[in-house]
Amino acid sequence: MLIIQKEFSGFSDTQERLDLLAVDKQGALVIIENKLDDTGRDVTWQALKYASYCSGLSKSNIANIYQNYLDKVQPGAKAEDLLCEFFGNQDFADITLNKGVTQRIILIAANFRKEVTSTVLWLLNFKVRLQCFRATPYAMGDELFLNVEQIIPTQDTEEYMIGMAEKAQDDIEDQVEQKQRHLVRREFWSQIIDAMNASSSNLYQNISPGVYSWIGAGSGVGGIGFNFAATRQYCRAELYIDRGDKADNEYIFNQLFARRDEIHEAFGDVLEWEPLEERRACRIKTEQPGNVFDRDQWGTMINFMVDGMCRLERAIKEPLRQEWTQMRNRVATGNAGTEMN
Repeated sequence: MLIIQKEFSGFSDTQERLDLLAVDKQGALVIIENKLDDTGRDVTWQALKYASYCSGLSKSNIANIYQNYLDKVQPGAKAEDLLCEFFGNQDFADITLNKGVTQRIILIAANFRKEVTSTVLWLLNFKVRLQCFRATPYAMGDELFLNVEQIIPTQDTEEYMIGMAEKAQDDIEDQVEQKQRHLVRREFWSQIIDAMNASSSNLYQNISPGVYSWIGAGSGVGGIGFNFAATRQYCRAELYIDRGDKADNEYIFNQLFARRDEIHEAFGDVLEWEPLEERRACRIKTEQPGNVFDRDQWGTMINFMVDGMCRLERAIKEPLRQEWTQMRNRVATGNAGTEMN
């Protein structure tokens, strides 16, 4: 690091001053707070304030701050020249300083209170770049020694803690994104249900909007539903067959598939038949591309899905009832196993 100011007090509308201000080899500003003995209770809050103040410093601001420091300790030296030397003799125009929220905080003290270490560890979960060093002085005759030990994050676990912090932040961002996705889906399904209730179908009269990528209504046969599904890639209306037993599902699917010409004629188009061999369930669907998170597509998607569901219900509900009745009769007479196999 390169120290660019001591006891810096160049903050607007405040008389506060930080102990040391530096830049590192990546061009990040480093706020360093030294405490002679105990950190005190408020050192983390103090350092965070300083970091927030420094986050607004421009490249020219930083060069001027360093120049003011040099005028006191090294008269005649030029800040831009020394910055260029520190950054490997790059041209000053090519040096990037204090980009984004890259500011670092270093706390140095003889002792750290638990409320300080607890706060620091918590802040690390939010990718705040913060280190704590314990400084211990020793004397041997007339000689003085200073042992400086990094205690947070400990050097042997620093990479692990950084990885955990990144994961924790990703988890938080995922939770926020998931909450937003849930809100969008609930609104989309509300509009779908309203459109269905305004149609000739009464399938969705008692259905509430959900937060997942699908919603379903019963068909009158247990485990078989008239479902809607909408993701970032597609939107569809489907008959989803999952009675809990793969043989049952395949039997009903195959019986309906044998009547596909009749069903297609009633539907007015060709449906997609998916036995989903790698799964327990089976599906009969009409589908097109769509993105539920793009509100501009909602009108087209809802029209397609509602129209598809109404036609699917009309085309398949009676054949499904008939096949289900025949299946129950076979079970009652003990002949279902042969047919289902």
